[in-house]
Amino acid sequence: MKIKRLCKFCDVRTTSCTGKGSCKVECEITAICPSDDDVCVSIWRKKDDNVTFDTVCHSPSQKLYGLVLEDHNNSKCEMKERKGMGSQFFICSCSVDECNEHVFFNSNMDSQVVAVILVSLVPLLVMAVVVITSFYCYRVYRQRQASSKRKMDFSDAHAIMIDEEGSDSSSTHANNLNHNTELLPIELDVQVGKGRFAEVYKAKLKQGSTVSEEQGFETVAVKIFQYEEYASWKNEKEIFSDADLRHENVLHFLTAEERKVQRQYWLITAYQPRGNLQEYLIHHIVNWHDLWLLGGSLAQGVAHLHSDHTPCGRYKIPIAHRDIKSSNILVKSDLTCCLCDFGLALRLDNTLSVDELANSGQVRPLLILYLGV
Repeated sequence: MKIKRLCKFCDVRTTSCTGKGSCKVECEITAICPSDDDVCVSIWRKKDDNVTFDTVCHSPSQKLYGLVLEDHNNSKCEMKERKGMGSQFFICSCSVDECNEHVFFNSNMDSQVVAVILVSLVPLLVMAVVVITSFYCYRVYRQRQASSKRKMDFSDAHAIMIDEEGSDSSSTHANNLNHNTELLPIELDVQVGKGRFAEVYKAKLKQGSTVSEEQGFETVAVKIFQYEEYASWKNEKEIFSDADLRHENVLHFLTAEERKVQRQYWLITAYQPRGNLQEYLIHHIVNWHDLWLLGGSLAQGVAHLHSDHTPCGRYKIPIAHRDIKSSNILVKSDLTCCLCDFGLALRLDNTLSVDELANSGQVRPLLILYLGV
């Protein structure tokens, strides 16, 4: 004959149990369950400041308060919260004598909290490791690149010095496309940018000496200044004309032209189809590698402008761009950056007075100190 189960059996009673950890039910009555398959059940409720316990015997084949006793085979009474009961409601069931006297509130809750914290922190830790590793790799890359550049720049510098000694051309010869007073055969295509002083067009530079529909062309960018913006055009042309400005992270300059018929001044440069950094970041999602390429190349370009010597050690006049922003940075095909728009740029040569520097705007005190005043 099967012995019927013993369970704590009390009506709803007020309790001091807070619903955390483990609690002992405040019930002194132990009852023999009426059915052989009955299990012990404990219920904890909290509504406003009223906290109660009640303990019963109940058959797992029947619902209690509309709930199925899914855990009735447990040896311990492990509380589980049930929603939609009109109050904070926890219930547990078990199949050992008087097992509903001691109840346990979500024993795995702490481990769940720890798991949530770990899941939240792991991405941050991974990101920190990636940033530190990227920075370290970048430093190593820069050191190796600087070492190889020193070797290459010596031969480049030698070639440049020979060219300068044997040439009677103006200072623009290092960057300019060689042509005389004859205007280049350029066909404007579409407008790709517009600023305060000028408009930028994608254009076709026709190749060959004959005018033909079949001839090839090179895609270039043309920055067009109106006649009244001559000062801006002249300043940018003079900055670009400096042979020492040449750098892979500075927009490659071809030539400057005065178009008298159209009453315009033109600057012709290399064309970068990816556009400026501002538009690129709006329309693209960049990963860590792309971010490293964009940021590293931009830093190299700015460092070259501010430097007072070329990579091979020759003296160079530092240049302050004075208008660096995402719309004045172009993205090249290899996802590196190059600086453009030198309309407000300033050459920091020794002929500048302190007053000229101070009144020029956007020049930091350290740049004034550079002149040794």
